[in-house]
Amino acid sequence: MTSFTVTADDMDAIALGGAFLGTGGGGDPYIGKLMAKQVIAQHGPVKVITADELDDDALCIPVCMMGAPTVMVEKLPNGNEAREALAQLEAFLGRKADALICIEAGGLNSTIPYAVAAATGLPLIDGDGMGRAFPELQMVTMTIHGVSATPMVLADDKGNSSVINAISNKWTERLARCQTVEMGGAALVALYPMSGAEMKRGILHGSMSLIKAIGEIMTSERKAIRNPAEALMKRLDGKRLFTGRVVDIDRRTVGGFARGKAEFKGMDEDEGRSFTVEFQNEFLICRSEADELLAVTPDLICALDADGGMPVTTEQLRYGLAVTAIGLACDPQWWTPEGLELVGPRYFGYEHDYAPLHQMSR
Repeated sequence: MTSFTVTADDMDAIALGGAFLGTGGGGDPYIGKLMAKQVIAQHGPVKVITADELDDDALCIPVCMMGAPTVMVEKLPNGNEAREALAQLEAFLGRKADALICIEAGGLNSTIPYAVAAATGLPLIDGDGMGRAFPELQMVTMTIHGVSATPMVLADDKGNSSVINAISNKWTERLARCQTVEMGGAALVALYPMSGAEMKRGILHGSMSLIKAIGEIMTSERKAIRNPAEALMKRLDGKRLFTGRVVDIDRRTVGGFARGKAEFKGMDEDEGRSFTVEFQNEFLICRSEADELLAVTPDLICALDADGGMPVTTEQLRYGLAVTAIGLACDPQWWTPEGLELVGPRYFGYEHDYAPLHQMSR
């Protein structure tokens, strides 16, 4: 891996790649792309560096959106919240950040760090904390490695902000979620302040370059009038779960999360079959009509519009939409007992033990 520079023009591919890896969550990629493009055009390109380029005693801080993605579609950020959260966390720590980190691979949360990096002149680390998107803030590999989520700052679009110190990352999630709900269902946050040494141990390396590469594949395939599903499965060693049309969608915002279930009627080679996908901000479990498990968290369930080949987020699901669902293996850190305790199916209330994607029948 080598460092690279991101311009405003690169944000189209990055938004696509982040939305695909985001497993339906992470926020609307279009909003984040516009924010990042505007700030990069104003302040200049962003340098993405490898973890090894940073000193062990450097200060690294992730910035992201917290809340229900469906809320952010209707309640647009004003563009200053993430920078304000970062500035207040720096003031609390009494030290300026040396680099920023992307907390997750997701639509909005893959692009917000670029906007903040451009505005502040800080480099962005080529890595993230999930390799996909998850709904709760303790669900990052930094938790596995003992990095504290606090002190954490939340900022909203009205100018409110707060600092949280908590006894655990799970308690940070609980306290921050309550405040996020009161802030209108979504907030911009700075959290998990860590040293360069902690960052090198705790993150998943290469995420930003992978997101960009995925977006470039999607752009190239679409220009060639090909659905990018096959090219993506080949590049990522993925597995087609099904192709189907949405026939029913149950979606609601509960406790700061977008929760629900989508039912699909099979198309093409899946004609005559039916499938369900359940989500909590992100797609978490996929089953066939016989309750056969096809994919389950922490492995990735990624959705593409079967007609246009664009990533589909949970808030974009609607009756009649044709979708190709693709399964990808998660990072091996999530296969550990500590990883599965954080993001395995039983944490989300599913009566399944984790089964790796490659062991599923299809």
